[in-house]
Amino acid sequence: MAIPKIQNGKKIRYTVLAGAAAVVLLGGGLFLLTSRGQSDQAQAIFPVQRGPLTISIFQAGTIKAKNQVIIKNEVEGRTSIIYLIEEGSRVQKGDLLVELDASSMLDLKIDREISVQNAEAAYINSKENLAVVENQAESDKDIAQLTLDFAQEDLKKYQEGEYPSQMKDSEAKIKLAEEEMERAHDTLEWSRKLWEEKYISENEYKADELALTRRQLDLELAIGNRDLLRDFTYPRQIKQLESDIRQAQMALERTTRKANADVVQAQADLKAKEAEYNRQKDKLDKIEDQLNKTKLYAPADGLVIYATSAQRGGFRGMQEPLMEGQEVRERQELIYLPIGSSSIAEVNIHEASLKKVYRGLPAIVTVDALPGSRYMGRVEFIAPLPDAQSMWMNPDLKVYNTQIVLDGEDPMLRTGMSCKAEIIVEQYQDALYVPIQSVLMVDGQPTVYVASGSSIVPRKVKVGLDNNRMIRILDGLKEGEKVLLAPPLKEAESRPTGTSGPSNNGSAEESSAGLDQQIRSRLDQAQSQNNAAPTAASSAESDFGAAKQSGSDSPVGDPLPMQEMRKQFENMTPQQREEMRKRYESMTPQQREQMRQARQRSQEDPESRHKDRPRQQDAARDGR
Repeated sequence: MAIPKIQNGKKIRYTVLAGAAAVVLLGGGLFLLTSRGQSDQAQAIFPVQRGPLTISIFQAGTIKAKNQVIIKNEVEGRTSIIYLIEEGSRVQKGDLLVELDASSMLDLKIDREISVQNAEAAYINSKENLAVVENQAESDKDIAQLTLDFAQEDLKKYQEGEYPSQMKDSEAKIKLAEEEMERAHDTLEWSRKLWEEKYISENEYKADELALTRRQLDLELAIGNRDLLRDFTYPRQIKQLESDIRQAQMALERTTRKANADVVQAQADLKAKEAEYNRQKDKLDKIEDQLNKTKLYAPADGLVIYATSAQRGGFRGMQEPLMEGQEVRERQELIYLPIGSSSIAEVNIHEASLKKVYRGLPAIVTVDALPGSRYMGRVEFIAPLPDAQSMWMNPDLKVYNTQIVLDGEDPMLRTGMSCKAEIIVEQYQDALYVPIQSVLMVDGQPTVYVASGSSIVPRKVKVGLDNNRMIRILDGLKEGEKVLLAPPLKEAESRPTGTSGPSNNGSAEESSAGLDQQIRSRLDQAQSQNNAAPTAASSAESDFGAAKQSGSDSPVGDPLPMQEMRKQFENMTPQQREEMRKRYESMTPQQREQMRQARQRSQEDPESRHKDRPRQQDAARDGR
């Protein structure tokens, strides 16, 4: 029982010693960390430097051919690659580059050919049927017209031929009956005398008397036939013939309408069959065109580069390499064929740096695969909208595709090579600068913390452009003064609401007053443009701004970029703008032209600003 007690005592003693040692080590560590932090804080200063300063933007990118032919898949839908030329091959015009699977389209082509033949047969049948219908229509109309003509001729024939002839025949019969009755009457008178003298018998006398009666009846019958013809037969026959004419006319109209309707129907059927035939032919032509597009040939001599190898970044960069058997979609880029040795560097400019970059800026490009080589170039194109693929991958990232044209030609540059581009925004031969992290925004003003002896003093400064490492100091510091590299961040929290970035126009109150001045100035300008003819104020805004920056108001003496000129012009009061307008109008055309040329050279070549400064100052003085 004694042994465990001794062991427990040792354990307690060891535990106390271990705790004491831990406290000692912890205290020593805290002391070392504290002393080290104080030492680092004491050394975290930077003396204000004076010397050459280059404002540039570094961006990674990809080398691409300046002039290249893009081979795309033009087959509808999705299809597979059954043949693919090896990447890096030198090809000549007409060489086969890619062949796509066309098995399904071959079966579809046979179906389309059958449909075309059926549609062609229906079209020919409808065409012949139209000819038959047109022929039958003409025949029916001719028969109906002939019936009408015959009806009209029958009426004319009866009125002018048959009826007058029948009337003459009736009149002749009446005349003959009258003469025969007179002769019978004379014969009866003579027979009476002879019978009275007993020369003839009574029977003979009765026979002559009967003959007279017969002649009287014949005359009455002839007169009745004439009256019947004139009063009944003629009017009825006229009405019948006129009715026949009307019926023939209506039959002709019905026949004509029906014939025209049949022709129109046949024509419509022909057009429908023709349209169907053409539609089936177009489908067949489209299938044949799609079959032709399954084989992609080189349109020019060049080096084969897969599109998947040349594309970079975003969703497109995650595509698998192009290979046989891979499924591709319509309008997908497959192969690039560079033409010539001219190259460009394609980079993405972040929106924060976009205000510094404009077309024509010089750039220095280095290629990872060619160490030691440097290529000069210039900014040729800046996309007006941010890259959609980058925004899709990261909605908070806004970058703008920018192309830098490289000077000269180098066959060693290949499409798809990684590169780094340094876009030169400005170059100052003599400038004050400090690290960008030394500048804080306090109450809307750029502020640095200057180490003066054992105290730290905040100081307001005016700043220029920065290159993401160093920022140019326009006013507020001197060479050799020491500023903190790690200023107190809590001071920056005192920024008033509404300030969003650096400002060189004074305090928050001055910024608000400047905004009011801009609003009033623009209202005055709008009213003056509405009520008066255009003046030279718009030209003074650009031309006289360069002269103003070259005068005594500029803290450095170098003309600022056009964006800053316009900003200062807009911040002027209406009186200052009116004074500037009067100065500009008092200048001669030669002085205005000199100012425009100086402004243009300052935008194209920053070094020319120092050369043009005397001329700008002379123009400004002459304007005054």
